[in-house]
Amino acid sequence: MHNLGYTSVAALLKYLRHAEQLGLDIAQALAAAGIAADDLADNGKRIAGAVHQRLLQHLIEVSGDPLFGLHCARFVQPGSWSVLGYIAMNCATLGEAMNRIVPYEKLVGDMGVSRIEASADQVKLIWSCRHESAPIRRHMVEEVLASWLLYARWIADMQRSPQEVWFEHALPEGVDSAEYSAVFGCPVRFEQPCSALLVPLDYLGMPLRQADANLLRTLEEHALTVMAGLDNDEALPQRVKNALRLQLKDGLPRKERVAEQFNMTLRTLQRHLQQAGTSYQQILDQLRQELAAHYLLRSELAIQDIASYLGFTESRSFHRSFKGWTGQTPGQFRESQGKEQSP
Repeated sequence: MHNLGYTSVAALLKYLRHAEQLGLDIAQALAAAGIAADDLADNGKRIAGAVHQRLLQHLIEVSGDPLFGLHCARFVQPGSWSVLGYIAMNCATLGEAMNRIVPYEKLVGDMGVSRIEASADQVKLIWSCRHESAPIRRHMVEEVLASWLLYARWIADMQRSPQEVWFEHALPEGVDSAEYSAVFGCPVRFEQPCSALLVPLDYLGMPLRQADANLLRTLEEHALTVMAGLDNDEALPQRVKNALRLQLKDGLPRKERVAEQFNMTLRTLQRHLQQAGTSYQQILDQLRQELAAHYLLRSELAIQDIASYLGFTESRSFHRSFKGWTGQTPGQFRESQGKEQSP
């Protein structure tokens, strides 16, 4: 079995709440997985992915519920995603909450990878599971996508549904597809290219009922501290990119500050990046280009505001850099790409 990473204790509690409702023996389930009861008292504790898999496998078998993962989503709450859940609920809009998933998901664990793909009229919120066992993978994917939706409904105080839900796996044998439709409230399609919620663009502007900008900033600062020790298994260029992504919100960070985060001098950091075939400036430019395209196409932010967010002191510098990356000015890119993506 390949390395399955880790899972936060918080992410496992939905399984146990559903198991309790079914009347299953929780002590027996924990023993089968090799989890001490005391471990559950610390939401910040990390559990090996292999242990996570053993727990889910046991609960699937003893429950007799072919949709155990899907049904666990009913027990989602802010703490289910560690600090990320509280960060999401304090964002101003649903779109802002969605955009926090990718940079902060390692707070929950590394049992899968999220990504967001935008088109003219919708956004695909995609989750790729790290686990290879087909039954485990299916239950985990169904639990994650259903939890995303149910949590979004709660923090936005609405009952809207996606346009569609996609699953890579086939409809489980003996299961009525109507059970999925009852949860998601929209067409659910199987054997698709990826597992995703397909969300209408106009949903992204929906205000959240408990938005608190000051608390959000405090939570994100705490999240950065926690995450500092969670990416040691990543290649250095990716770790530098992660650090820059999270620090750009406060302006362009000094190179020396980034180097200090990795307990290196600037010269040592630059040497290691060169050995990896890249440089600090290349990583920064790549990240800025990705974020610039993201905000130009998926937000109505003024170009000047985007430039400021990306650490440019002047809009002219942003225009010059962006044209060097794409051959177009930011305005031309926004207009041309918008037309290309129109139905």
